Amino acid sequence: MFWNEKSETLDRADLEKLQLQKLRETLKLAAGTSFYGQLFAENKIDISKVTSLDHLKDFPFTKKTDLRTSYPDGMIAVDKKEIVRMHASSGTTGKSTVIFYTQHDIDEWSDQVARSLTATGITPNDVFQNMMGYGLFTGGLGMHLGAERLGCMVIPASTGNTLKQIQLMEDFHTTAMHITPSYALHLADSIREQGVDPAELNVRKAFLGAEPYSVGVKHKVEEQWNLDAYNSYGMSEMNGPGVAFECEYKDGMHLWEDFYIIEIIDPETLENLPDGEEGELVLTHINRRAMPLIRYRTRDLTRVIPGVCPCGRTHRRIDRIKGRSDDMLIVGGVNVFPSQIETVLMKIPEVGNNYQILLNRVNNLDRLNLKVELKTNDLFGNENELRCLQSKISAEVIALITVTPRLELLSPGTLPASTGKAVRVIDNREI
Repeated sequence: MFWNEKSETLDRADLEKLQLQKLRETLKLAAGTSFYGQLFAENKIDISKVTSLDHLKDFPFTKKTDLRTSYPDGMIAVDKKEIVRMHASSGTTGKSTVIFYTQHDIDEWSDQVARSLTATGITPNDVFQNMMGYGLFTGGLGMHLGAERLGCMVIPASTGNTLKQIQLMEDFHTTAMHITPSYALHLADSIREQGVDPAELNVRKAFLGAEPYSVGVKHKVEEQWNLDAYNSYGMSEMNGPGVAFECEYKDGMHLWEDFYIIEIIDPETLENLPDGEEGELVLTHINRRAMPLIRYRTRDLTRVIPGVCPCGRTHRRIDRIKGRSDDMLIVGGVNVFPSQIETVLMKIPEVGNNYQILLNRVNNLDRLNLKVELKTNDLFGNENELRCLQSKISAEVIALITVTPRLELLSPGTLPASTGKAVRVIDNREI
C-alpha cells in the first residue's frame, strides 16, 4: 500500500523544512542549465543565500514560452546519458514543450500517482482500465505506471474504440477507469444503446481529467455510472497526472508539497495571495532531477483551501480549477470561461451530455452561439415547451456571463461524439 503516514501527515514546520532542503538542491541543479544559469546571472541571484522559502519570491517566473525558447535541451540539468524518457505537448500554439526524466524521476512520479490513487481508496485488488492516450501525452503512461506500482491489474485500453472498451469492462470486471468526462458520458450512452445499464457494471471509481469540466458534469458521470468520480490535477510540465488529487472526502485536491512548492498569485499584479483567495497557481518542482522548473506559471486559476482535511493529510488542498487565465474568452469585451457556460447547462435536467460553443464575428461584433443536445427527442413535438426551455437556458446563461447567446437545441447524437478530449469551443473569429 502507498499510504505513507509519516510523509503525508508531516506538520507544517517539518514539511516546510523538507521543502527548503529540496529547494536548495533543486536550485543547484537548475543553475547548471543554460537557461537558468543565464537567468540567475542576469538577475544577480545568488542561490547560496536562499535560507528561507520566502526567498523564492525573489526569483523570476518561468513561463511556457521559456520552455519553447530553450527547446530542445536548454533546461536539462543532468548528463544526457541519465535521461530515460521525454514527453512533449502537442505544440499547437508553437514549438512543443518538452519534459525530460531520469529513472529517479520516473520512479518518484510512479510513487506519487500510486499515493494519489491510494488516497481515493484504490487497492491492489482493483482492475484499472486506462482510457487515456499513450505516447508523448503524459496522461496515459503516468496513470498507468502509478496504478501498476500500486499493484492493480492495468488494462492499457487507450482512447476510442468504444465497443472494445465495453467488452473489456464486461470481460475483465473493470472496477476503476481513467477517462475524460466527456467520453465517460458518451460511453454511458453507448452502453445503454446495447441494453445495459452502466450502473450495473463493476466500475466503482472514475478518475477524470485532460479537459475542463464543471461540477455538474462530474455529478452526471457519478449518477449515470453509480460510482465515485474524483477530481485530479496534473500538467506535463510538472510530470503529468498526480500533482494534486482528491482523497475519499472529496473536499479539494491534496497538492503533494514534498514534490512541489505552491504559490497563488494575482495574474495581473503578480503579487502572492493568501490561502483562500483565488488566483493563478504557480509551482516549483523540487523533486525532479532531469529538468527542474522554478516558479512555473501554470495559468490555471484556483485557490488554496484553508483548514485541515478530515483524512489527516497535511499537504494543502487546492480547489477545482475554475479555468485558465490564458484560455479566457473575451466576447464583446466580457470575460467568459467555458466552464461557466457548462455549469449552467449541466444544471438543467433536459440537457444531454454534449454541447459546443461557437464564436463568430458579424459586422465587427462578437456573436456567441450555443449548440446544445437535449437528453431525449420528447420536446421536439411540442413547440411551446421547446421555446420555454430555450428561453430558460438563455436567461440563465445571460444571468451568469451577461452575454446573450444564440441558442440551438439539438437531438441527441447530433454533435460529433467525443472519444478523447472534447472540443467544446470553436472560435471562428481568428479565421
